[in-house]
Amino acid sequence: MLAKEIREKSNDELLKDIDTLKEELFNLRFQQATGALENSARMKDIKKTIARIKTVMGERARAAE
Repeated sequence: MLAKEIREKSNDELLKDIDTLKEELFNLRFQQATGALENSARMKDIKKTIARIKTVMGERARAAE
């Protein structure tokens, strides 16, 4: 997900996205532990997307002050 796409969403939508991504990341970690993970690069992508979302939410919070 690009930063432009993230900025177009509301905070509620972003919070839902974070929850979904964290759940997916948990499942990928579980797959990695059992040796069933095929695409380990997906974990890195999810972590970066979560960071992008949190960055945009932080920018919005600072702008609101």
